[in-house]
Amino acid sequence: MDKSKSYNSNVDYEVIYRNVKYPRLEFKTGELILILPKNYQNHEDIIEKHKKWINEKKNFIERSLIESKDKKLVERNFKEFKLLACHLAGKISKELKLEINKIYFRKMKTKWGSCSSKKNLTLNTLLRYLPEDLVEYVIFHEIIHLIEKKHNERFWRIISGKFKNYQEMEKELFIYWFLLQTKKEVIVSARR
Repeated sequence: MDKSKSYNSNVDYEVIYRNVKYPRLEFKTGELILILPKNYQNHEDIIEKHKKWINEKKNFIERSLIESKDKKLVERNFKEFKLLACHLAGKISKELKLEINKIYFRKMKTKWGSCSSKKNLTLNTLLRYLPEDLVEYVIFHEIIHLIEKKHNERFWRIISGKFKNYQEMEKELFIYWFLLQTKKEVIVSARR
């Protein structure tokens, strides 16, 4: 995997060459990453082509970073979080008449949780720092994937049945994600 840093007038970005078929753009905790096939040339063309999307995403991230300064992390130890998460998962699965096999807890780099086809729920240990309503939302969101795997219209219709303000909750999760990324001591303690 080859890496290089590039700069243009609007945004700094990192170029990573991988064994991929098509180029793609990603924002990872505020940094733009351009992933390219190994022999790809002219990465500036992709940046230029997607300039509007990049600027919109960059502005959204900057606003989220500003909003994150007003947020407070919840002081909850891992044992308390585990009890809360297990209680909420039990309550939600009972409500939905769905069965969960196991619940796993681990530090995840890019997402709050996942739910496998084997009905295993995996939750990011960083959720312990979030308000209870957001923890409940994430658990509900993941369990709904047992009904609908994709984030399609049907999925969001089911979500909105319980969480009318799901778009606001998604935004809150995004803001908390950035807040947690700026708190290195939290990241280290989440592993325990």
